[in-house]
Amino acid sequence: MPHSPLPLHPLDSVPPGFRADLLRWRQLVTVDWLAALLAGQTVEAAPGPPWQLVEVACDGLDAYGVGHIPGARYLDTRQFERLPFWNVLPLAELLPLLRQAGIGPDSSVILYARNMLAAARVAHILLTVGVQDVRLLDGGLAAWCDAGHALCRASEPDRVAPVDATTHVEMLAPAQPPARFAARPDYLIGTAQARALLQGPAAALVSIRSRAEFMGETSGYRYIAARGEIAGALWGHAGADGDVNSMCNFQEDDGRMKPAAEIASLWAGAGIQPQMQIAFYCGTGWRASLAFFYAWLMGWPRISVYDGGWFEWSSDAANPAICRTVLLPEKPSPLQSDPAKQSLPT
Repeated sequence: MPHSPLPLHPLDSVPPGFRADLLRWRQLVTVDWLAALLAGQTVEAAPGPPWQLVEVACDGLDAYGVGHIPGARYLDTRQFERLPFWNVLPLAELLPLLRQAGIGPDSSVILYARNMLAAARVAHILLTVGVQDVRLLDGGLAAWCDAGHALCRASEPDRVAPVDATTHVEMLAPAQPPARFAARPDYLIGTAQARALLQGPAAALVSIRSRAEFMGETSGYRYIAARGEIAGALWGHAGADGDVNSMCNFQEDDGRMKPAAEIASLWAGAGIQPQMQIAFYCGTGWRASLAFFYAWLMGWPRISVYDGGWFEWSSDAANPAICRTVLLPEKPSPLQSDPAKQSLPT
């Protein structure tokens, strides 16, 4: 049977090295904690077997092969997304992929990335399907390197697939009947649910996009023609204009998560409160996934990601939208099959 969801812990029980401002403090780990874990040392809040360390990217296998955290395996976000809107695959298709990767409901999965939006995207997917112990390395690969830790080069990159001797195979449970995933479908909504949310009491669609995107100065993407925003959505902020990978409103300069109180204050200024029913969205889901994960760490109880985001919403003229800026039309480039070639998806 799958174990029960990890409980929220009172802040006075947080051990040294973890964030005392997060109710789900064990799910955001530091470089020092990970280094000690990989060295076989006893650590607080140690993951139970089976556990995996996974580097996540979109078309990043070559970079992984050049250097990655020792023991990490590689997972590509394109396994879990589908054109034309880069939406997450249906649950029935996700589960076989996860089981093939050795990830079950009882797994502990520690994710990191060069671009932490990729890791957050997969973290949100794993939580949605019902993986009970999902953790992010705060600051990602950059934090690991900045701390002076070595990288491992792979002559034969180890993808997330059936394991081999170069991974944590000794931590995988013996073959047994597969446990059932206790999915959280409420963590992911579609366009129909997003429309309904706009009409609901104490509910909001929250745009995790740059100011320029929210104002309609740009779509933010070369493959999205429409500029503007979902009418009635609240602006939850994101990062620098012109960079759909920037989340500097939520992260310190080194890429680590800002204090929870600072993030909550930013949202409160836009009318976004923790007791509300909230669906975060962006262009195609990546930035929204990081906002979701941070809110989830903070213990916000009624949160989700609107997966289609502005890309899907703007594809239907019947959906209410607003453009706060009048500009000449942008000239989109044709949508390609490889998101990595277009600085996406976020």
